[in-house]
Amino acid sequence: PRFEAAVHNPNKAARSAALGMVQDELVTVLGAEFPDRMKDIITFYEKELKAYVRNNILDNGMRPDGRDLNTIRPISCEVGMLPRTHGSAIFTRGQTQILSVITLGSPGEEQVLDGLTASESKRFMHHYNFPPYSTGESKPLRGPGRREIGHGALAERAIAAVIPSKGEFPYTIRAVSDVLSSNGSSSMGSVCGTTLALMDAGVPIHAPVSGVAMGLITGEGERSGKWAVLSDIQGIEDALGDMDFKVAGTADG
Repeated sequence: PRFEAAVHNPNKAARSAALGMVQDELVTVLGAEFPDRMKDIITFYEKELKAYVRNNILDNGMRPDGRDLNTIRPISCEVGMLPRTHGSAIFTRGQTQILSVITLGSPGEEQVLDGLTASESKRFMHHYNFPPYSTGESKPLRGPGRREIGHGALAERAIAAVIPSKGEFPYTIRAVSDVLSSNGSSSMGSVCGTTLALMDAGVPIHAPVSGVAMGLITGEGERSGKWAVLSDIQGIEDALGDMDFKVAGTADG
């Protein structure tokens, strides 16, 4: 059926367009018979979509893009993309793509943190940007919101543990990760991209850091007690699943 074919389209944009056509057709057919129940028709469609995706994972181990539970999307890495920066990298996992840039500064350029106690400074900073075009939207560019600040801090904490001490590497390090395309796990993509950019900049990090988002589907009703853990979730699995657990670390933990 067209509905199943639309759900299992591996391309995010094509899947959204195909599912939109199915929804429009459903609204047209049922709306003619129940013109005063439009909201209920859309709610019914959304519930059926969620149930189909979740049950197909639990019963058949098949995800919307055809992967099994443990398969990671195709990965590609490129470094030295920007010639005038100290370090740069593009990390791509599936349809999620991150551009990470490293800028090195003098010790006097550390970020000063003003608080109620004595002022502190931070020599490694990571900023995460999620522009509207990364999801195909034409919204105006605004300042960072809570999500961007939180994702930036999350990736910063993951990488801070491998940053060399001031005695080993006295420079101030600023990392900026721009999401060029998003289909899930962009924050963990920024961890991978920043690691590559740090190495491209010649920063002697103690170990490479990588990250991935894990998902969870739990059964309901007759499937109660069944569950499935998903590796490297994409957008639709994030939206319709029960968990978006971000894990980052080195080969040693």
